[in-house]
Amino acid sequence: MHGKTIVESQRVSKRFGDFTAVDGVDYSIFEGEAAGIIGPNGAGKSTFFNLITGLYHPSEGVIRFSGRDVTRLSADQRVGMGMVRTFQLVSVFDSLPVMDNLVLAVVRASPDFVHKSRLMVGSAHPKHVRAACEEALTRVQLEQKAGFMTSELSYGDKRMLEIAMALALKPKLLLLDEPLAGLSDVEINQVLSLVRKVSEELTVVIIEHKISYLVGLVSRLSVMHEGRFIAEGRPQDVLCDLTVRRVYWGEHDPACDAPAASPE
Repeated sequence: MHGKTIVESQRVSKRFGDFTAVDGVDYSIFEGEAAGIIGPNGAGKSTFFNLITGLYHPSEGVIRFSGRDVTRLSADQRVGMGMVRTFQLVSVFDSLPVMDNLVLAVVRASPDFVHKSRLMVGSAHPKHVRAACEEALTRVQLEQKAGFMTSELSYGDKRMLEIAMALALKPKLLLLDEPLAGLSDVEINQVLSLVRKVSEELTVVIIEHKISYLVGLVSRLSVMHEGRFIAEGRPQDVLCDLTVRRVYWGEHDPACDAPAASPE
């Protein structure tokens, strides 16, 4: 059973010149769920994420967050409402210490620091900001590296830092764009473990190319192709959908013919 709708897109499209990247998409995200979005390269997944989070404005259509029309609101305004995302490529400042990356993320989103000039007076590390940052670092098990220069971290630790920066903002909705990209098997397992814990506390939506890892991570899987969603449902059912099989692999999987296990 679905909970309350937290994000809704209605007939959302995005065109770049003559190219339509997202084509009339209706999509809902439900409070408390862990949802996954997959699709071949160029399917429109990241563009759709950018529309939801405000990096792009749609050519047409409406986007609502917590019941409010946010179609024309900026990404910063949506962050202030509790919508936070990560990116395909890790987005951190190598030239800053780990803790300062978190502080900067929290301060930038805080209504107390609307004017940049305020960063030049007083402390940029007030107690409540530092407490939120320390809590986030502990959640991703980087608390021992708070004073390290970010450039000294492994790529996997940088990914964990980026997620910590998102968590420090206390989001209602966390959107992760290919969080496993570029990671080793050990690092993938660390990120998966973290995402499982996070998804117990807040709404999470994940774009990911490593499809097999999503099956046990999300309760609902949606497939994009050529700017539209072509399938949605339980992960295993979706992966056995004939259209999805053809789009991804061009063949049917005999394992999909096995009878489903009886519910206990």
